[in-house]
Parts: sequence; structure tokens; C-alpha cells
Amino acid sequence: MTVREWRNMSELKLPLAAGPQELFDRIDNTGFEESLGENILTTTVDKAINWARKNSIWPMTFGLACCAIEMMAMSAARFDISRFGAEVFRGSPRQSDLMIIAGRVTNKMAPVVRHLYQQMPEPKWVISMGACATSTGVFSNYALIPVNQVIPVDVFVPGCPPRPEQLIYALMLLQKKIEQQTGTTRAVLNLD
Repeated sequence: MTVREWRNMSELKLPLAAGPQELFDRIDNTGFEESLGENILTTTVDKAINWARKNSIWPMTFGLACCAIEMMAMSAARFDISRFGAEVFRGSPRQSDLMIIAGRVTNKMAPVVRHLYQQMPEPKWVISMGACATSTGVFSNYALIPVNQVIPVDVFVPGCPPRPEQLIYALMLLQKKIEQQTGTTRAVLNLD
């Protein structure tokens, strides 16, 4: 290459790299929000904890009467509650955070229900499934009591026996309730 050719090339002032102009723009020329785009998600710690809790509910296997058959059908392949994160039925109250009272509660069984509820770790929720658990149903006698007189109940499911779809709907209502809780971070850190 001669000196003349070199001078002619330097007068052209070619860019050092080729590409779209916006690739070489300075990052501080754009707004902060525009530069993030869809890559960043902002939320609160409460919402993140509630999201994790509502999508990982572990019910305790606790069937007292015929409603338990419908509860078992709910976890089978046809209804598949694993899409709600609640497929892990636990045999121990210390490993579960949801108690589904499926059936009638007698005076003899009430202390056992209360004891199992007290053994569950916080946070804990209760679904009363069926007319017998909710209001003693068709059995109006001295031996049965409604479960809400023994432990606090979050969701009531009507029916005798209720269909698995009704129990799935109750689970979805419970998830909405968990999602809307406030003060979760303070409760987790024991600051209350």
C-alpha cells in the first residue's frame, strides 16, 4: 500500500465497527426503566413469601368418613391437584400445613382433631369438607359437633359428599386468602 492510498483511506473516516447505530449509543442516553425492559421483576418480600406458600400447600391425610373418598379422588389423576402444588399428602401433622377435615367429628374425636391441629407448624390452614364436618349434616344428635367449635376453619365446603371439583375450588379460595395476607415478613422473622 502506498502513502497516497493510505491518506485516501484515512480521509474516508470509516467507522471502527459496522452495525446498527443504537448498538453504539451510550447507555446513559436512555432511561433506566427502558434499559431494563422485561428482564427485571420487582415485588415485595411479602408477595414473594405468599406466592411460595400458596403454591406449596401440603395437606394432611385426615379422613373421618365418606368425604375422605372424595378427597382421595381429588388427588388422583383425573382431577390432579399437583397443578396447584398440593399433591404431597403427609401422614404427620408436623410435615403439613393444611388440615382437610373430611367427615363428621364426634365428641370423642374432637380432642384428637385439636391435638393434631396444635402439632401442625405455623402457618396452618383448615378446610372443613362436607355437611357433616361443617354443621353435623343429617346426623343431628348429641355425639357430633361442628369442626369450627374445635379449631378455626378457613374454608367451608358444602355438600354430602362434596365433589372433588368443590374441594379443588376450596383449595383455590385458600390460595387466594394466602396470597392476600399482609405482614408475612414480620411473622416469618418473629417481629410481631
